[in-house]
Amino acid sequence: MAIQPPMTDLPIKTADSGFYRGFSKDVTISAKFLIGGLVIWAVAFPDQAGTILNAFNSFILSNFASWYIWVIALFVMVCVGLSLWPAAGRLNLGQPGDKPEFSNFSWFSMMFGAGIGVGMLTWAVAEPVYHFGNNPEVIQGLATGGAEDNIRNAYKWSFLHWGFGAWASYAIAGLALAFFSYRRGLPLTIRSSLTPLFGKALSGPFGHVIDVVAVVATILGVAQTLGFGVEQFVSGLARIGIGGLTHAEGTVNGDGDSIAGTANSLGIIVAIVIIMGASTLSALSGVGKGIKWLSNINMVLSIFLLTFFLLFGSTWFGLTALVVGIWDYVIAFPGMMFRVWRPDGVEGSVATQLAGWQGGWSVFYWAWWVAFAPFVGLFLARISRGRTVREFVLGAMIVPSLMCFVWFTWAGGTAIDLELNGGANGIINAAPDGDKIFAMTEFMLSPLLGWLMAVLIVVLLMTYLVTSADSAVLIVNTINAAGDEGPKARPHIIFWGVALGAVVAALLLVGGLKAIQTAMVIGALPFSLVMVLMCVALVKAIYNDGRREALGVSTGASQVEPAE
Repeated sequence: MAIQPPMTDLPIKTADSGFYRGFSKDVTISAKFLIGGLVIWAVAFPDQAGTILNAFNSFILSNFASWYIWVIALFVMVCVGLSLWPAAGRLNLGQPGDKPEFSNFSWFSMMFGAGIGVGMLTWAVAEPVYHFGNNPEVIQGLATGGAEDNIRNAYKWSFLHWGFGAWASYAIAGLALAFFSYRRGLPLTIRSSLTPLFGKALSGPFGHVIDVVAVVATILGVAQTLGFGVEQFVSGLARIGIGGLTHAEGTVNGDGDSIAGTANSLGIIVAIVIIMGASTLSALSGVGKGIKWLSNINMVLSIFLLTFFLLFGSTWFGLTALVVGIWDYVIAFPGMMFRVWRPDGVEGSVATQLAGWQGGWSVFYWAWWVAFAPFVGLFLARISRGRTVREFVLGAMIVPSLMCFVWFTWAGGTAIDLELNGGANGIINAAPDGDKIFAMTEFMLSPLLGWLMAVLIVVLLMTYLVTSADSAVLIVNTINAAGDEGPKARPHIIFWGVALGAVVAALLLVGGLKAIQTAMVIGALPFSLVMVLMCVALVKAIYNDGRREALGVSTGASQVEPAE
């Protein structure tokens, strides 16, 4: 049977008039009901919501931990394969003659800022410090927590969670969307990436379900990022002298754990209003204005802060950790990516501890990146038209990963060195995760310089949070509008800005970061299946395009036929 031209038309019904003009009512209204229902449920029935969410979370971690680990490994292998595959790597993500819209600096700035940048200010210090104290080698008795023989292990595991696996998730989603939207002329929405597998069926209810799953995953994934950011933002405000926003010394939660220094209800509400108000205004201005300028600003501030750690932090310690850490990570990467630890049913055993560690760290991160993938992927697609597949994959995987590694080794390395050799005496270790970077810079500098550095970090944090939130609002509206990249109706931008803030505030107020983490892990599961199908569809489409070129059949949007 002769191969047919690719499918280049996917009609998605949108409203012709009224409040939802230009939007798919099936997707938009369904997503609003699901997100609105979650907020109302969490606020009205906090105990019930907490119990049910935790039960779902336990079930997923018990039964799908290996699934999350293997799908991330699959994404890495597909990305590497596509970059090495000559027929795939040279393909342009656009029509003949299309050139990139943004410079490399702006491209990397927006990619890093929207994708993972905000996490650097929390986890570049907090995660190496945590893994320095405990990690799988410590659990197995192969290293000593908090000792010099555990430094390399701390970086190996930190790099695993913020390196190639994370960015491969984003690259798969972004590449699939850019390929089918800009080469085939299909709508820039999640369902378009599955057309080689399901064809015209995606115009109907099945396609609506896929887009709704993507919207819900996006909101919950970004809510996780904003939840961590809100806690850190409030810590920063407290450090620069704005009081009354954190719990007082000696405050404990229902489990008896100290929560002194973390955001109280007033702090959460103040932070949400500031961040979401600014992000909604930025979203109204579009990608080319507010988001682009904010991304460039936070990249410049990030470089300034990183330069501070390079010059005045533990410079040699950080350089050694970077070089040795990358070596250890690359060598151990295959084993870490595929290893699944399973509990043996004995409480406190090594096997049970390893499984618990993996569920709390690796599985949590893989779910987070999957939930973040529709948002970051679609955003990457929007800013990457005109780039080749190889350029996109390598640019999206390697450069941001290296940026993360530099942050972790110089910021986190300075913290570890200060605790080991610099006389910090537990000041950094004892601070909450979001407050560790403030505790470290305050210890390093004089009171005035420490205050000025705290102001800079707060401003940088806010630009990262606003960039992530306003990008997410625009992406959600793009999906709801059947892939329309043009200006969206202002009320819908405002609605999703308020909705995103409400999800973060509701879950933080009723259950803290744990509630957001649980909801996100649940929301990521169905979208992880969609992403696996994306991989299959993308490889099938590129293979078939090679056959079409050999036979002189159209591979682009110039010809409209129904079959892949």
